[in-house]
Amino acid sequence: MAQNTLTRAKTGWYLLGPAFVAAIAYVDPGNVAANASSGAQFGYLLLWVIVTANLMAGLVQYLSAKLGLVTGRSLPEAVGERMNRPARLAYWVQAELVAMATDLAEVVGGAIALRILFGLPLLVGGLVTGVVSLLLLAIRDRRGQRLFEQLITGLLLLIAIGFTASFFVATPPPGAVLGGLVPRFDGTESVLLAAAILGATVMPHAVYLHSGLARDRHGHPDAGPPRRWLLRVTRWDVALAMMVAGGVNAAMLLVAALNMQGRGGTGSIEGAYAAVRDTVSPLIAVFFAIGLLVSGLASASVGAYAGAMIMQGLLYRSVPMLARRLVTLTPAMLILAWGFDPTRALVLSQVVLSFGIPFALFPLVLLTSNRAVMGADTNHRLTTAVGWAVALMISLLNVILVYLTVGG
Repeated sequence: MAQNTLTRAKTGWYLLGPAFVAAIAYVDPGNVAANASSGAQFGYLLLWVIVTANLMAGLVQYLSAKLGLVTGRSLPEAVGERMNRPARLAYWVQAELVAMATDLAEVVGGAIALRILFGLPLLVGGLVTGVVSLLLLAIRDRRGQRLFEQLITGLLLLIAIGFTASFFVATPPPGAVLGGLVPRFDGTESVLLAAAILGATVMPHAVYLHSGLARDRHGHPDAGPPRRWLLRVTRWDVALAMMVAGGVNAAMLLVAALNMQGRGGTGSIEGAYAAVRDTVSPLIAVFFAIGLLVSGLASASVGAYAGAMIMQGLLYRSVPMLARRLVTLTPAMLILAWGFDPTRALVLSQVVLSFGIPFALFPLVLLTSNRAVMGADTNHRLTTAVGWAVALMISLLNVILVYLTVGG
């Protein structure tokens, strides 16, 4: 009995991984921009948004992985099967716009990091980020998903070190941190940043991707004990990955609140780097820049992977990765060439992502609560209720955002 338990535990650890790939989406450069801007402008005020968004993301990612395991379909495939051609094309267009907004965040963030570390022009840095992301995907194609998962998990740990290193020098006051857990806003800009944090955390492409990751890694197990065991492992996978991602996101905001609030010029990522360099230490600032660079490189590869899965599931065709990469890279390269404020572009890209969330969440909750689709693994009524509440809450925040932005 003890030996059997030990064997299952070892097997469980081996099966972890898909959620850590999806979690890269939650610590991308868009998160850095949104969290750093929030901390610099409002201190600890929006910490509660990060915690809430992370809890939402954990539920959403588990439902996505469960859909893939139970049905043997990715979310785009499951949605596409239930639509006629015009509806599929329309749905794909919005998903493709979300993919472009995702690429914008990853590529611009990587370009900023390369300029900080090596003085490269933003346009050159963007190209380097795009090329490296393709190389990471080539490793997956040639060496398999398991090695890709291990590589991405290692990069996630580097990101965590990069953004939490400053806590070895100074830590935020506990009272202020607890105060940041009280839900409240402070004007239109705080709502805009809350939507950006939400869009950077509950990311549509990660929702689409996780269903395919779980399916590709674990297959389509038969109903019964084997499937229940995999679903249990998946819950641990999601919980651990979201703990890491949530901790990194909270650390970004706390570092900004501690070192950047009240300082001039901290509205940009480069300003945040300068603030960390001047208030903490140059070495910690380098860690910050390395974390930003790794997040851009890793999340760009994961975003491209998700985009290919979305296209294949909705258009029923596989497009060469290079051609697809050129399409989604174009907006980011235009932004860099035009000279638009890169940090502002990052924050606005996360708002775009926030508007794409309902298109991923509503079908996901609908499918996983459908007994004809999920059989015995249909969502519990409470899970379905919470899922609908999450989707509606995010949609309501977007409506409020539009009203305050246009009305203001």
